[in-house]
Amino acid sequence: VQPGARPLSARLAGAGVTSPRADAETLLAHVLGVERGELRRLVALGRDVEAAAESRYQGLVDQRGDRVPLQHLTGEAHFHGVTLAVGPGVFVPRPETETLVERALALLAGGGPAPVVVDLCAGSGAVAVAIARARPDAEVHAVEVSAYAHAWAERNIAAHAPQVRLVLGDAGTALPELDSRVDLVVSNPPYIPPGQVPVDPEVARHDPPEALYGGGGDGLSVPLLVASRARSMLRPGGRLLLEHGEEQGAALKAALLAQGWQQLRDHPDLTGRPRVLHARR
Repeated sequence: VQPGARPLSARLAGAGVTSPRADAETLLAHVLGVERGELRRLVALGRDVEAAAESRYQGLVDQRGDRVPLQHLTGEAHFHGVTLAVGPGVFVPRPETETLVERALALLAGGGPAPVVVDLCAGSGAVAVAIARARPDAEVHAVEVSAYAHAWAERNIAAHAPQVRLVLGDAGTALPELDSRVDLVVSNPPYIPPGQVPVDPEVARHDPPEALYGGGGDGLSVPLLVASRARSMLRPGGRLLLEHGEEQGAALKAALLAQGWQQLRDHPDLTGRPRVLHARR
């Protein structure tokens, strides 16, 4: 076990990966089919790696050194207590998006009828799955326009929250039958402005561009399209939770005020950066 871990850590460190040791352990555990805790026990016992596993491991070393996302190599991403299937063609869910889920669950807390929730720009299905698992009584719908991402969402919903209704369609026009009856719309839409290419190669080279760039000069075309559709979906008093970039909060708030939204306020993510805009219909 140990001989393979050392070159991986060194190669990843040299390639600029910020967590080379953790990635080394994760990839080797993946190859051996064990948890990281069990891997450490095997290391302590001095267990040897079979030649086939060593070869596969070294192949993953090379790919991770070329900055292929760790989640693509393992096929897994952890989000809000769930292990999701991810890979090429779908945006890898980020920890900061858990703020969107937590704010949604806070709004849904309490008694009353089963809430109707819609996730626009659902991607891997991470947000819809997390909400549905925490509120199994909720009627949850998810919309995704990319056929590639939809396939990943379909897989994750089937595995973790089969009660979610998943639709392949445009967030700006989908689910007209739900107009005026939705309690909460949530969305992590693409919002990066054009020309602001992400620094991390894992993002810039491997996340699908349609999941990153929001269109328009400020990256807010898709978020504003989502907000407009949400106004039609929501009942009076219904709520919208919309993720955005840390420097977009003021512009997005002004634009939503112009659309007629009320009671707007921003919520910070786990790093303290403004991340999720809350608005009332």
